Amino acid sequence: MRILIVEDDPTIAEYVVNGLRESGYTVDHAADGNAGLEYALSTEYDAVVMDWMLPGRSGLDIIAEMRGKNIDTPVLILSARQGVDDKVTGLQTGGDDYLTKPFSFAELSARLQALIRRSSRTPTESKLRVGDLVLDRFSREVTRDGQALILHAREYGLLEYMMNNAGRVVTKTMILEHIWDYSFNPQTNVVEVLLHRLRSKVDKPFPTNLISTIRGVGYVISARED
Repeated sequence: MRILIVEDDPTIAEYVVNGLRESGYTVDHAADGNAGLEYALSTEYDAVVMDWMLPGRSGLDIIAEMRGKNIDTPVLILSARQGVDDKVTGLQTGGDDYLTKPFSFAELSARLQALIRRSSRTPTESKLRVGDLVLDRFSREVTRDGQALILHAREYGLLEYMMNNAGRVVTKTMILEHIWDYSFNPQTNVVEVLLHRLRSKVDKPFPTNLISTIRGVGYVISARED
């Protein structure tokens, strides 16, 4: 999937662009309104993350231009403006969602996924499947080859996150932010400990491993053998 980021703050832009690329997205970045408009009008995107205040022209001007040309790509507005009137203005201009700064990458990623899902009219599956592993989001039951697996809350949360991204690498940073909701600390080994516990239940009792380590990158769950 291809995402456009229109953000002039280099720190925020780097944070979002790197996070999305780590998540497997193809990402274009524009640092001002004029470049953002050119990207938005010339390339097909699955979603756009649009800052409101930009040099050249504002994010709302870009959204208005897009809608005026019948480009219905979902747009997530980023802004330090937190007032209700500001949010209403952004949405009435043609934005599909509104996220105030500061924000967590986990929330931005979740909102983007929701926008893309709604845009493509793809319903959320109640069950996730990877090979013979099944996770039921409603009952929170997990089975493999018909056998029930008893998982603690964080083990379940990690497995759901990985299965929701089946076939795609999830990094240590993404897991930390998704499961513990705090920033990356290169000294912590909580991710490795949690992965070890999860593998002991999901993989160890069975002949085929589903969870793989991509050395130096992260982890992936798929039905393919190691």
